[in-house]
Amino acid sequence: MTGTPNQIEWGQQIKASVAREFDRVANALKTASLRQAGQDLLNTTTAIEILEEARSTVMARQEAGYFIRDWQDLSGQVRELIARDPRHKAMRVARGAT
Repeated sequence: MTGTPNQIEWGQQIKASVAREFDRVANALKTASLRQAGQDLLNTTTAIEILEEARSTVMARQEAGYFIRDWQDLSGQVRELIARDPRHKAMRVARGAT
């Protein structure tokens, strides 16, 4: 990780929290998918794919400042990453939601 020693320490702590949040959301989606079929299951599977792509992108970042600046407050950030994805937006439109 890059940054000052203090930034690196802080960034590593935040990055670990981000990883746990991705795991939490992934587990929730996977659990929900066990009770689904048809289009709902397809939508949840797509959301999991989006989540894993976002996880790869975020966790590949090595700048402490990125985690300090963009990930200190985890409330809803992983969910928002999924919601901003064009595939998720398309699913919402197909369901008739905005």
